[in-house]
Amino acid sequence: MRYLWAIIWGFLLSNMMFYVLASMQGGHYEFGPASLFGVILAVAAMLLGDGLISEPAEQ
Repeated sequence: MRYLWAIIWGFLLSNMMFYVLASMQGGHYEFGPASLFGVILAVAAMLLGDGLISEPAEQ
């Protein structure tokens, strides 16, 4: 379930960011690249959270 929420939040936040930046620059919003970036962002967050960041070993 956490993977699904990571994809949903990555998708929503990246689309929001692309929309705001495009309107600030006077450009136009493109759904495709924003969605692709959201999926890449979600996968990176999942890999970072599960693979690279680990709890410290107890001694």
